[in-house]
Amino acid sequence: MPTASFDDALAVLRRYYGYKAFRPAQEIIVKSLLNGKDTVAIMPTGAGKSICFQVPAMLLPGITLVISPLISLMKDQVDAMQEQGVPATFINSSLTAGQAGERLSAIAAGRYKLIYVAPERLDTDYFQSILSRTEISMIAVDEAHCLSQWGHDFRPSYRRIAPFIASLPKKPLLGAFTATATPAVKDDIVSLLQLRNPAVHVAGFDRPNLYFGVLRGEDKKKYITSYVKNHPDDAGIIYAATRKEVDAVYELLKKKKLAVGRYHAGLKDEERTRAQDDFLYDNVQVIVATNAFGMGIDKSNVRYVIHYNMPKNIESYYQEAGRAGRDGEPGECILLFSPQDTMTQKFLIDVSTENEDRKAHEFGRLQKMVDYCHTPNCLRQFIIQYFGENSAPDDCKNCSNCRGETERIDVTIDAQKVFSCIYRMHERYGMTMVAQVLKGSNDQRVRKFGLNQLSTYGIMQEKSIPEIKLLIQRFVATDYLALTESEYPVLHLLPPAYDVLRGKQTVTQQIHKKKARQPVDVTLFDYLRALRKDLASRDQVPPYLIFSDATLRDMCAVQPKNLDEMLDVKGVGEQKLKKYGQVFLDCLLEHQ
Repeated sequence: MPTASFDDALAVLRRYYGYKAFRPAQEIIVKSLLNGKDTVAIMPTGAGKSICFQVPAMLLPGITLVISPLISLMKDQVDAMQEQGVPATFINSSLTAGQAGERLSAIAAGRYKLIYVAPERLDTDYFQSILSRTEISMIAVDEAHCLSQWGHDFRPSYRRIAPFIASLPKKPLLGAFTATATPAVKDDIVSLLQLRNPAVHVAGFDRPNLYFGVLRGEDKKKYITSYVKNHPDDAGIIYAATRKEVDAVYELLKKKKLAVGRYHAGLKDEERTRAQDDFLYDNVQVIVATNAFGMGIDKSNVRYVIHYNMPKNIESYYQEAGRAGRDGEPGECILLFSPQDTMTQKFLIDVSTENEDRKAHEFGRLQKMVDYCHTPNCLRQFIIQYFGENSAPDDCKNCSNCRGETERIDVTIDAQKVFSCIYRMHERYGMTMVAQVLKGSNDQRVRKFGLNQLSTYGIMQEKSIPEIKLLIQRFVATDYLALTESEYPVLHLLPPAYDVLRGKQTVTQQIHKKKARQPVDVTLFDYLRALRKDLASRDQVPPYLIFSDATLRDMCAVQPKNLDEMLDVKGVGEQKLKKYGQVFLDCLLEHQ
C-alpha cells in the first residue's frame, strides 16, 4: 500500500512542475491514489490529468506503467517530463532494437519511475520477462475510453490490458483517465478493468476558458482565410472530415502565402512527422488535419480549433476542440456547419465495417452532433449535459448563443405549420420529405404517396427547402421533435410539440449576428515568446515545453526582480529555473 503523504506530493509538484498547489480536481484524485484506491478520473482536456498519475508515480516504491494509445502522445509526455527532470521513458515501435534493449535494461536497473507503453507491448515475451523482475506499483490507463465499444475511439488492443493485469503476481494500483466518457462508457471502464470498489471522480466537463461557436451558411473558404490572416501569431488547428478536404484547405491557405502544414493518414510517415514537428516547434502556426491528428497532440499554446466540417459525434468534437487553450489561456472553438457535413458523416458510418447495432448507435450519436449545431440554447450547456452533468448555467456568456451574438425571434407560427405537417404525414417520413411537402414541391415521391393532397402542402412555399430543414433541425435540437436512430431517420412529435399545436406554448429561436474581436496589448508577452522560440531552436525542443503561454503571461503579471521571485511564477520549477530562469529574468528586466 502507498505510504507517501499528500505533503510529499506537494513537494514533488513544487520541485518538478513549478506549482505550489494542485487544482481542486487534481488534489482529490492524487489523494485517492496515494490512499491506495483504484481510481477512475474523468477530466476535461487541459485539466492536467497527467499530473494526477505522474506525481503519485514519483512517490510509489516501484515503477508506474502508463498505457497510452499513440506513439506521438507518449513522446510528447516523456519529453515534457524529462525537461522537468522526471525519470521517465517510453518503449514503442519507433525505437530501434538497440534503443529498446538499452531502455529495457535501464528499467530493470530501476533508473525510471514512469514507463509509457502501447497496449500491444504488453503481449511481448521479453517485455513481460523484464517486468516480472520489476515491482509495478501502479498502472495508469490513459485515454481509457478506448476500452469501451460505446466510446468514440474504441481500440480492440485496449482489451489486452485486463488479462495482462490478471497475469501479474501482485495486482498493482490502477488508475483510468479520460476526458470524454458518458455514464455508459464510465461503467464499461470499471467493468472491463475489473476495478476493485474504485473511487470515481468526475472533475466536470466545463472548460471556462474556451469560447464555443457554431456558424451556419458561411462561405467556409473565405472564413478560414480571413480568420487565419487575422490571427497571424496564434497557433491553430483546422480539422476537416476527409483527406480530400484537408488537401483543399491546405492548398488554399498555402496559395495565400500563409505558414500552414497538413496531416492525414494518406501522407507518408516522414511527411506526417515533419508536419507535426513544424507545428510543435512553431515553424508553422496552423495545421490542417483529419482526426488522425487527434490524441497525439499535447501542444499547450493552441489558441483556436476550427472544424471545417462537423465531426461524427460530440465526444470526438469535444476531444478535438479541447486541443485549444490547454494552458488555461483563452481559446476559440468554432464549428462551420453545412448540411452536406451530415451526409458525409452518414456515408462514413454506412461504409464502415461495424455491425448493424453499432451503426445504429453511431447514427444516434451523429444526430446529437447535428442537434448541437442547431440548438438555440447555450452550447456549453449542451455539451456538459451530454456527458451527464446537469449543473451547467443557462447562460455561459462565452459561446455564440450566449454572447449577445444572437437575437431571439418568435417562430411559433412556423413551428405549428411544421408540427401539423408531420402529424398529417402520420410521423412516417424524414426531414427532406416533410420539407418538400411544406414547400409544395412537385417531387415525384411526394405525388406518388399522395402527400400533395394534404392540407399542409405548400403552406411554407415562401421559404426555401434548406430554410425549412434548418427550422426542423432546430426543433429537433430543442426537443420538440425526435429522429429515429437509423441511416434514414423518421421524424416524430414529442409532447412539447402538441402543446404548441394547441396554442399552449410559444417557440423562439436564435439568429446569429457578427462579432468583433477585441484588440489586446501583448508587447511584453511577445518579447518573452520570441525569446522562447530562440531557445527552443537552440535546444531543439518544442517552445511550449520550455514554458507554456500561461507561464509567460504569469511572468508578465508577477514581474519577478530576481531568481527567487521567478519561482513564484506558475509553471517554473527548480529544473526550469536552473535551465532558463536567468535568461527570461534578463528579458523581463530589460523590457519592464
